[in-house]
Amino acid sequence: MQRLTGRTAIVTGGASGFGAGIVRRFVAEGARVAVVDINEVAAMALASELGAAATAMVADVSRDADVVRLAAEAVEALGTIDILVNNAGVGHLPCTLETLGEDEFDRIAAINMKSVYLTARHFVPAMRARRSGAILNIASTGGVSPRPNLTWYNASKGWMIAATRAMAIELAPSGVRVNAINPVAGDTPLLATFMGGDTPERRARIVSTIPLGRLSTPDDIAAAAAFLCSDDAALVTGVALEVDGGRCL
Repeated sequence: MQRLTGRTAIVTGGASGFGAGIVRRFVAEGARVAVVDINEVAAMALASELGAAATAMVADVSRDADVVRLAAEAVEALGTIDILVNNAGVGHLPCTLETLGEDEFDRIAAINMKSVYLTARHFVPAMRARRSGAILNIASTGGVSPRPNLTWYNASKGWMIAATRAMAIELAPSGVRVNAINPVAGDTPLLATFMGGDTPERRARIVSTIPLGRLSTPDDIAAAAAFLCSDDAALVTGVALEVDGGRCL
């Protein structure tokens, strides 16, 4: 399908995991995509793999100065920005809620929460003025059905879901749609962090909580992202779509 032909997109955290899956799917659907990541080598490698439709951009999206620069570079490279995907995120090792260090908490808040605020500051005004655009936030089932010992990660994703709904209702009169995806635990580099180490036994415990019997994949999340950012979802805004194999039932 070519549902995104002629569209331009920003995907933060776009060089690996769910972000890379979304970048690949958007390019396959006809979009031109900025692969935004703090890891320059990985961003450039993915952009090189995908050719002229993908452009690598380096930014720490928890820093205002970086997002200001990103917005300017994106407009210069792509022109009008039609789609913004806030995918950049971090987790923390399982621990009781009172033992997570303050520095680690601040890192989670900055990347999982503040980045959404910063990209909104610097990309939404042009969308409002143009009266069109699609924003997609990659949240988590942890924001809906939390797992124990990941309290502050879960809380950051719950914040993202609430932000999605609040953004959607405010931006609807301007023709800008805002949605979220809640993935279940995925076969990505973050999995080992959430499990406190990647072993067959720990994977089996996670999979046992998913009725369809497997982890999510970047392709699963990318398929949902392509739908929500396309005209097929023209009347969809403010949803947090669970792509979770039944985990939240």
